[in-house]
Amino acid sequence: MNAQVGPDRILELSRAFREAKVLLSAVELSVFTVLSDGGLDLETLRKKTSVAERGARDFFDALVALDLLERDEDGRYSNTTETAFYLDANKRTYIGQELIYFGERIYPHWNLLTPALKTGTPQSDNAADYFQSLYADQTSLKKFVSGMTGGSRLAAQSIAEAFAWGNVRTFADIGTAEGCLPVEIAQAHSHLEGVGFDLPQVQPVFDQYVHQHGLQHRLKFCPGNFLSDPLPQADVLVMGRILHNWDLPTKKMLLRKAHEAVATGGALLVYERLIDDDRRSNVAGLLASLHMLIMTEGGFDFTAADCIGWMRETGFRDIEVHRLKGDTSMIVGLK
Repeated sequence: MNAQVGPDRILELSRAFREAKVLLSAVELSVFTVLSDGGLDLETLRKKTSVAERGARDFFDALVALDLLERDEDGRYSNTTETAFYLDANKRTYIGQELIYFGERIYPHWNLLTPALKTGTPQSDNAADYFQSLYADQTSLKKFVSGMTGGSRLAAQSIAEAFAWGNVRTFADIGTAEGCLPVEIAQAHSHLEGVGFDLPQVQPVFDQYVHQHGLQHRLKFCPGNFLSDPLPQADVLVMGRILHNWDLPTKKMLLRKAHEAVATGGALLVYERLIDDDRRSNVAGLLASLHMLIMTEGGFDFTAADCIGWMRETGFRDIEVHRLKGDTSMIVGLK
């Protein structure tokens, strides 16, 4: 045996699911939001988060060991700079909705990765009609669209900052869910008018979210199914984490529809967890693609080079890639 090589990294990876679950449970229990006003002692914190006495100390100290909480000499727990910024539900930078969705829906399905790999087939009961099934029940719909808000907020804020919106008048967000992206863009650019395009069942939650932000005069909902209906026309179209849900023919069909809908001189923005072109380093993109294997009939994630090739084939030009906040990147193509 090579004395220079130990098993530590392998063991850490094999147990990483436990660390992930500690974080997901902490978000579900609102630990970081409870601590938003300052540090609390063990007894107060456990009562405010409804944690039983037996596991409380180990749970909160595990969060300290994971650098997700701090504990002072008096035993008072408080948020780190990172968790205060991203996991306090009172802040605009909150991403916890996606983590709650991960814990409730995604985490259990990943126990089925091995059969998915052996069969090449999804392990979700509603894979054949994934979104229609999610949206059929109001409870699951609200959880899903809220999770999408948490997952898209950082990217939406980046897109509002990084793209040149000055000469744009209208934009449409395809698969808008709750409307996080239109809201972030409209808040940053007061001259823009936008459309959120999604299945009709989504309209009540979209309208409510937009109204909460006082943007109902500039943001409207457009009902439709992007698989069967034309896309709304606009100067700029955005497809955020849409393409990865589908097989290659459907990906190309959606890009063709986008090219038809975008105004001449306008742009398509695609943002995803892109796999690096060498397929060696971007773990988030590769794991996202395995998630598509588990949950969908033909979905897969892809590299920037893959998407640029499909967009060029569709007719887009001057295509560029931009890194966004978090683990996503944006591909911009002009018409």
